[in-house]
Formats: sequence, C-alpha cells, structure tokens
Amino acid sequence: MVFHDQHILPAVRDMKQFERFLKSQFEYGVLLDSQLGQLKGIMREAKAHGKKLMLHVDLIHGIKHDEHAVDYLCQELKPAGLISTRSSVIVRAKQKGVYAIQRVFLLDTTALEKSYSLLKKVQPDYIELLPGVIPSFIEEVAKETGIPVLAGGLIRTEEEVRSALSSGASAVTTSNKELWDVTLN
Repeated sequence: MVFHDQHILPAVRDMKQFERFLKSQFEYGVLLDSQLGQLKGIMREAKAHGKKLMLHVDLIHGIKHDEHAVDYLCQELKPAGLISTRSSVIVRAKQKGVYAIQRVFLLDTTALEKSYSLLKKVQPDYIELLPGVIPSFIEEVAKETGIPVLAGGLIRTEEEVRSALSSGASAVTTSNKELWDVTLN
C-alpha cells in the first residue's frame, strides 16, 4: 500500500503551503525548502495534526547533506521518510527505517543509465522521477528497477497527474496547490 492509498503527495515549499497542508485531508506530505532551525517546530506541528512528513534532505539549509544529517534528522525529528539525490543519504535512511526516496533527474540517456546502476545498488524504497511529465519514462523506470516511482516536477494539470499515475507512478509529488484537490476516483 503506497502512503495509505494517497496518490497525491503535497510538496510544501513555504509556511503558507504548510498551513494549507495541515488543514488538508492528506496524511503524508513532502517538506521541500526548509531551515534547520525551523524543523523541530514544523515537525511538532505536523504530528499534532496527524501528518507525516518526508523531508528533502538536500533542501534543508543549515545542515550538511550526508549520513550524519540523516542520523540527526531521524533521531531528533522522526520523519516518515527522507528524499535525496545522494545515495549515502538513501542508504542511511533505509538503515534508520524511514522511507528512503532517491530523487532522479531525467537529463539524458547517460544520466538515466548511471541512475539505473545506482538504483540497483542502493535499492531505495521509492524513486522520485523528475520531471514527472514523461509517461514513457515513468513506465520504463518502474519496469527496469522494480521500485515504485513517484512522479514530480513540471506537473501542471489534472491530465498530467492522471497520465503519470496511469503510466505506473505510485503517486505524484506536487507543490501546485490546485492539484492537491484533484479527485482521482
């Protein structure tokens, strides 16, 4: 079961979006840009509202993006998961028992092939594929790796959400608040 059948994962960029996320029906969300000094308060507020956040480690200002950061974040903040482009972060997140989500950018064929090698070695729980608007690559990456894919980046319409999901994405990550309200029945 993917995030309790939640197919949209709100990606929160600022406090206004965070407040909207807290009032939403969603249980899981992704915290993008943040500052280390704000994280305890944000996580405390999320938990008070029954929300589970996945932290994008690479976008936390004030902390190095390495396995020591993972140790700190997991011990002190207890996130639902961690997202990173760095394999060392993903490996440590798996060791800590939180969702380990490897962010992969579709730049060109060479980058994709290198990503396949890395993903086979690291075996994250999920792959966040960016941009998430290329259905054929969502399907290919899911088949090639056997790892559930989250589609993110440049998804702007309800049709693109549906296309990503029908192409095999387990969920869509989006900071577009209008897409948080998409009904997928």
